[in-house]
Amino acid sequence: MEVFQKKRSRKTGLPPGSLVHIGDQKVEDPGISIIRYGADILEQEDFKAWDSRLEEQIGKHPVTWINVDGLHDTALMQRIGEVFGIHPLVLEDIVNTEQRPKFEDFEVFLFMVMKMHFPGKKPGVFHSEQVSLVLGKDFVITFQEKPGDVFDPVRERIRKGKGRIRKMGADYLAYALLDVLVDQFFVILEEMAEAIEEVEEIVLKSPEQGAAHRIHHLKRNLLQIRRSVWPLREMVNNLEKTESPLLTKTTRVFLRDVYDHTIQLIDNVEVSREITSGLLEVHLSSLSNRTNQVMKVLTIVATLFIPLTFVVGVYGMNFDYMPELHWKWGYPAVMLLMLFAVSGMLWYFRKKRWL
Repeated sequence: MEVFQKKRSRKTGLPPGSLVHIGDQKVEDPGISIIRYGADILEQEDFKAWDSRLEEQIGKHPVTWINVDGLHDTALMQRIGEVFGIHPLVLEDIVNTEQRPKFEDFEVFLFMVMKMHFPGKKPGVFHSEQVSLVLGKDFVITFQEKPGDVFDPVRERIRKGKGRIRKMGADYLAYALLDVLVDQFFVILEEMAEAIEEVEEIVLKSPEQGAAHRIHHLKRNLLQIRRSVWPLREMVNNLEKTESPLLTKTTRVFLRDVYDHTIQLIDNVEVSREITSGLLEVHLSSLSNRTNQVMKVLTIVATLFIPLTFVVGVYGMNFDYMPELHWKWGYPAVMLLMLFAVSGMLWYFRKKRWL
C-alpha cells in the first residue's frame, strides 16, 4: 500500500506555486513522447529532453498529445508551463504525487489529477501512480511518474485510425484517456474479487492464522481503491457540468457514460469491502469455534479422569488397615470400577449430546 504524506516538510515556508517534487523518483531521466494527429495525418516522436522543435510544432496539427514520464525535473515542468501557459499552482500540483483526484477549470485549459492502477503479479496486489492531465484547445498533456501506462489501447486506436478518435478534437482524446483509467479500475476489482474468493475458500475449509493477514491486506487495498474512486466520481461529475468551451457537446455525452462507470465502481468497491469485512468475522468465528471444540475435548478428557484420580488416590494412601488391599479380587474389582465409571460418564455425555 502506498505511503502518504511523503516529504511534505520540504515545502514548509515556500511561497505558493513553488515547484518541489514530493514523492519517490521513479525514473532517472524524464522522457517525452509526442503524437500529433488529425483525420489524415499522424506523427510520433520521442525525446529525452525538451527540444525547441516541440515549440515550433505547437498549434500546427488538429491534436497534439504530449506525454511526460518523470516528475522530478522541475526545470522541465517550468518550461512546459511557460510554453503552454499553465498556472504555477497547477505545476505545483503536478509534481506533488499525493494529490487527491480533482478537476479544475482555468478557462484556457482544464486540469485533472487521477490515480492509475496496475495489476500485480498476484491476485489482489496492484501498484498505483499519479497521472495529471492538462487539456487545451488543440493539445493534451499527460504527466506520469514513470514510463509504462494503460494508454496503449488509445495509442493503438490513434495509429490505426480506429473509431472516431482521429476525427475528433483534443477533448475527445482527454475523454478516451479518462475512460481507460476508469476501466482499469474494473480490471483491478476483478482481480480483487478473485483474491477474496480464494481467501473465502480457505476460511470456510480450514481457517488459518495467516488468513487474517491476507484479509487485512485486502481491506487495505480496497480502502486505497476507495480513496481513488470516490473523488474520481466527483471529478468526472464536475468535468461533465463545466461550461468550458473546450468540451464539445458530443464529448459531454461520452463523459456521462464515464460518470455511470464511476458509480458502478463505487458500488463494486463497497460490496467487496462488505464481503471482506464479513470474511474477517467468519474467520474469527471459525477460530473461536475451533478453540471451543478443542477445549470441549480437553474438558471431557479431564472430567473422565476425575473419578479415576479419586480411586487411585484412595488406594494410594498408606494406611495399615484397608480390607481391600488383602482381598484376592481387589485389583480386578478396582479396574472394573474405574471402567464402569468412565463408561457411565461417556453414556451420560452422549445422552446429553455433549459428544
